[in-house]
Amino acid sequence: MGGFELRWFVRVAVVLMMAPQILGWGKEGHYVICKIAEEYLTEDALAAVKSLLPDQAEGDLAAICSWADQVRHHYHYRWSSPLHYVDTPDFLCNYKYCRDCHDGHGHKDRCVTGAIFNYSMQLSQGYYDLNSEKYNLTEALMFLSHFVGDVHQPLHVGFTGDLGGNTIVVRWYRRKTNLHHVWDTMIIESALKTYYKRDLMLMTQALLRNITDEWSDDVPSWENCKKMVCPDPYASESIRLACKFAYRNATPGSTLTDDYFLSRLPVVEKRLAQSGVRLAEVLNRIFTKKLSVAAQ
Repeated sequence: MGGFELRWFVRVAVVLMMAPQILGWGKEGHYVICKIAEEYLTEDALAAVKSLLPDQAEGDLAAICSWADQVRHHYHYRWSSPLHYVDTPDFLCNYKYCRDCHDGHGHKDRCVTGAIFNYSMQLSQGYYDLNSEKYNLTEALMFLSHFVGDVHQPLHVGFTGDLGGNTIVVRWYRRKTNLHHVWDTMIIESALKTYYKRDLMLMTQALLRNITDEWSDDVPSWENCKKMVCPDPYASESIRLACKFAYRNATPGSTLTDDYFLSRLPVVEKRLAQSGVRLAEVLNRIFTKKLSVAAQ
């Protein structure tokens, strides 16, 4: 890493320490997603990822998986806030890129699926162009790794009217919160406390076992993408899950306890696993492009 990039990352690291509460899957969820992804990277992709990671990450993709949340409120990165989600019309329970991918001012392509297309393109075009300084590839990797996770959180493809569950005030057991935060953070926190001794690595290992055992028959369909990246199907899955599981029995003022937690946890855990497998798939495609071209 050069001097400029190092100074840039140090400045951002200072911002991280001052950042308000983390949004989007929560720090724990994004960490698990990137840990799973690391297990499925090819040798070439892993080498490429390590070469782009900032020094402070010490070669660990998971260490920077929450960066995009941690800087989104800093004035240098406020432009990125709409890239974490894509809202859909209320109660339709479907997603369409042309209709839904825009920010609050109507600017097209400014949503989580648009961001995934953009940053995967930047990495693909920029990594093998040794003379290109058009893109900040470290930043592109950090954004892409985060946004692939976000599009799998059902309420990041929630209804426009309630801002993806953010305006639906509920109680999670005794704690007052909102429905979006329940799905970002609280289901995972409760699972860590109840089943995993508060240990993220135990949770990650359990999900990795499920990928090879319980979900092994499903994994090929998770990877059924014929392009470099396929965020639109992932968003469509999320809004269907939001309608079937997130919004159901979670009306404003309701108290969510064991019934909700135990029935929704399997959905959350599978989405974390899918995110990790699919993130690895995207990075493997991007960073084996040179080899495929050379083989032609």
